Amino acid sequence: MIKAAGVDEVTDETFADAVRGAALPVLVEFTADWCPPCRQIAPVLRALAVEEADRLKIVQLDVDTNPETTTKYGVLSMPTLMVFVDGEPVKSMVGARPKRRLLQELEDVI
Repeated sequence: MIKAAGVDEVTDETFADAVRGAALPVLVEFTADWCPPCRQIAPVLRALAVEEADRLKIVQLDVDTNPETTTKYGVLSMPTLMVFVDGEPVKSMVGARPKRRLLQELEDVI
């Protein structure tokens, strides 16, 4: 998996603690090694992880090695970006996007 600096990796086993237990809204990137748009959005997520660290936590989950969480949230396309607030999904976006657009889409949750 393309590891983005400042972006923690979660698994089926650690997802609940990392996401449901978070004090901040959590942006989860459902990603895969074979996904070109996932590689494209990695620098955007790295930048946001640093710039918005006080307002947003960003984690990534490899769909190939974590089928339980992927299936639970009905993720079919990569990358899927899902925002969780208080452990519940409140927003879902599919596909890579530029940083400015992503920030606009996150305005109502961070």
